[in-house]
Amino acid sequence: MTAGVPIRRLEPADAAAAASLHAAMPEPWNEADWAKFLADPLVIGLGAVENALIGAILLRVVADEAEVLTVIVAETARGRGIGRRLLDAGLEEVARRGAKATFLEVATDNAAAIALYYVTGFVEIGRRRGYYRRPGGSQDALTMRKGPALDDGRHAT
Repeated sequence: MTAGVPIRRLEPADAAAAASLHAAMPEPWNEADWAKFLADPLVIGLGAVENALIGAILLRVVADEAEVLTVIVAETARGRGIGRRLLDAGLEEVARRGAKATFLEVATDNAAAIALYYVTGFVEIGRRRGYYRRPGGSQDALTMRKGPALDDGRHAT
């Protein structure tokens, strides 16, 4: 249950906590990376806080398109719907800023994230071979989109 976990805007002062959380990612961003993102007026940073930062999402809006840059939930907080709440809040915010479509890339070995994106209305629009570096190799990325119908009619909001 996540009703009691507040979602709030992240500020540059949250960069260290966000970097610590993101350290669990295969290609983590450091504190300076997070500080730069959180200071960028085109970037929306939201965090789930329960005594400490337990989840975060970064999205960027340019013109009428948005991109999900990252979603991360602490391992100890997974399975409670926090990623979904962060994604929903982020999508609401990008829509308020005028985004008509939102894009993302997700590693093909990240089944939980892929399931989340499908259930929230994203559709696969492509694949980038070897996009993510992994120890001993690489992993493909699915490119996904949520927004008005594509030319082939695959998706509508």
